[in-house]
Amino acid sequence: MSRGVAVVTGGSAGLGRAIVRELAARDWDVAILARGQEGLDGAVADVEALGRRGLGVSTDVADRDAVDAAADRVEAELGPIDLWVNDAMVGVFGEFVSTDPEDFERAFAVNFFGFVNGTRAALKRMTPRNAGHIIQIGSALAHRGIPLQASYCAAKHGIQGFTESVTAELTHNKSNISISTVDMPAMNTMQFSWVKSQLPDHPQPVPPISQPEVCARVVADVAEKPRKRTWVGEATVGTVLGSRFAAGFMDRYLANSAYSGQQAPEKKNPMLPTNLYEPTPGDHGAHGIFDDKAHGETVQTWAIRHRPLVYSVAAGAAAVLAATVTKALRK
Repeated sequence: MSRGVAVVTGGSAGLGRAIVRELAARDWDVAILARGQEGLDGAVADVEALGRRGLGVSTDVADRDAVDAAADRVEAELGPIDLWVNDAMVGVFGEFVSTDPEDFERAFAVNFFGFVNGTRAALKRMTPRNAGHIIQIGSALAHRGIPLQASYCAAKHGIQGFTESVTAELTHNKSNISISTVDMPAMNTMQFSWVKSQLPDHPQPVPPISQPEVCARVVADVAEKPRKRTWVGEATVGTVLGSRFAAGFMDRYLANSAYSGQQAPEKKNPMLPTNLYEPTPGDHGAHGIFDDKAHGETVQTWAIRHRPLVYSVAAGAAAVLAATVTKALRK
């Protein structure tokens, strides 16, 4: 039996592709919205191989009308949309003053308005039913901007404010629709092979680097048990807390480390054609070229996926400690 119908934007590659696979493995029927037909076909094949219904719709999420039309097609072919995951992204790497304004604005349009358009399309269909769940794929960079990615950081900060506003409106209207944000760490995806880059060396995610499947499992968990915000990975937690309590230190640290941290001079792989304006040809799957540096599940990602157990153990430990202290004080 199907859990329902899920839409994943940017589901043809990278984290989105891993989310598509994980949702299908948990019995969701999955529609994928992305631009490249080869990647769409591969993602649909993944869904069908897991015994679920898949649908690929070629869509530029920066085009509001195209996203709305894609949602119509999903509901016509798969049924009412229960879950919508906004994940599509593109990027430009380089200092702000040397980035072509058109490139900057195009990246922002996809990374910000793509989420706005997806959220609008989802709410248009969920609101009459008073049911549904939207997941925004966020980032540690929604809490702390870093050099060389001004457009992406601006979009992620914007999505955070946008989502908070919409959530408050839904709460005011006593809606049963949920909106969740899952803030991600750096991941091993093909983004760093097709990003439009001005960097002298091959771009890389800032270490530590997570495999996309680790993050996709957290997204699928949140789809099953909605919660407002989830931070994935120790680095994300550190970035968020560092920005809140040590902003000056973070400014200096990133100014000194983030230039080299976003480049991998040892990687001699040629860059692929950029996907900023047109999809990069081919079906590239979920992983990028950093398998040698990426890690699987960590203590933090395991803990957030097993919260009831962690809370039970913590409560038990607290009870034992309290009993021990009480006994000692009575002596």
